[in-house]
Amino acid sequence: MPAVPPRPGPPVTPASATPATVAPAGTSAPAEARRTAFAEGVDRLRAAATTEPGRLRVIGALLALLVVAFGTVTAWQTTDRAAAADDVLHSSQPLSSDAADIYRSLADANTAASSGFLAGGQETPASRDRYENDIRTAAAKLVTAAASSEPNSPSAAAISKLNKLLPEYKGLIERARTYNRQGYPVGGAYLRYANNRMQKQMLPAAEELYKKENQRLRSDYGDATPYPWAAIALGVVALGALGWAQHREYRRTNRVLNHGLVAATATATVVLLWLVVGHTVARADLNSSYDHGVRSLNVLHDARIASLKARGNENLSLVARGADTVKVGDTTYDAYYYDFDTDMDVLGKGLTEARKLADDPAGGRPVVAAEGNMAVWKKRHASARTEDENGNYQQALDKVIGAKDATGECFDNVDENLRHALAHEQSEFRRSAGDGRDAMTGLTAGAAVLAVLGAAGAVLGIGRRLSEYR
Repeated sequence: MPAVPPRPGPPVTPASATPATVAPAGTSAPAEARRTAFAEGVDRLRAAATTEPGRLRVIGALLALLVVAFGTVTAWQTTDRAAAADDVLHSSQPLSSDAADIYRSLADANTAASSGFLAGGQETPASRDRYENDIRTAAAKLVTAAASSEPNSPSAAAISKLNKLLPEYKGLIERARTYNRQGYPVGGAYLRYANNRMQKQMLPAAEELYKKENQRLRSDYGDATPYPWAAIALGVVALGALGWAQHREYRRTNRVLNHGLVAATATATVVLLWLVVGHTVARADLNSSYDHGVRSLNVLHDARIASLKARGNENLSLVARGADTVKVGDTTYDAYYYDFDTDMDVLGKGLTEARKLADDPAGGRPVVAAEGNMAVWKKRHASARTEDENGNYQQALDKVIGAKDATGECFDNVDENLRHALAHEQSEFRRSAGDGRDAMTGLTAGAAVLAVLGAAGAVLGIGRRLSEYR
């Protein structure tokens, strides 16, 4: 029989193979997944870092990055602090003083109006001019404060309220004057109503504005005085890294100096010292401007306002003639005399504190003089009150608004001395705050320029070392 050629059978599958690992007949094994460019770059960088030139390139990049980051953070933090210091000097403190002037002008206008009312038809032009000047000053300061306040803020609400109440108050005073010249007793009622409007609504609104502006001032101080710890920490890290790089090079090559790295170290050191010393000086001057300027100004403003309120209550006690009373415990007092005593206590405490805060004779002398004037004022007031309580109205009136030995003379002296003290403390504040702001002048730009030079020095220093491998 002829032989039959063998026929091909089915492929033999190894016993260890599984259906998932056996490729179908006529197909090839799948190609390996393609790697991303990032993964390939990481591999190249890892391979390069295993060589000395690769390590040097990585070190150079890190040094440059650290120095640039140090300069950037320094410029950022010093810019914020310099801006806050400038706001203290040119924005928040002047606005705080303007708010105090608004309060003082309103209180003084109320005092001048009551003094003119007591004089009746013999009101002096000086008294009338003082009242009008106070009203104009308050209106002008309100315009300035409104331009600097944020919309819908508590300060803006207080300013809006004062702008509404000021013309209403002025209208009440004019009615009181008109009826008073005609001899109608209703003039006194209008004056007391105007005073109530001032004491219960206008002065509280002005006080609220004053408090808000003081809060803004303290906030600016809080932004200007903290140490820039982030910049200082980065500076220390950058100097440490530069020192490590130079030590590493010395151990590998026995070369003592690398000119580029030395230059980078020098620039980083200059920036760090400039930052620490400059900010320390600025912080000291700003703290001094607050302790010996702002605190004294606040105390003196409060004392001056207390003297104005005391004078107004003294005048109104003669206008009301006992019509308004207040009961404290089981004792009934004349409301205006009672408020006068309270205001004089505040004035005395304020002058005592202002004298303690005064750090030189020029600031202390007017405060001491004001204390002497206040003591005389109390004696003369006690004499006038005795005459009033005994029914001697004209004698009491002469002792309050008379041309000689009157309490009005003492009040004017207290007010004038406090004005001189305020002017001196304002000058002290501007000097210290200006020095604090100037201590940071140029630091932002200098840090940025030196950081760029330092980074360039680090790159050139490493590049000089790399050139030896070519």
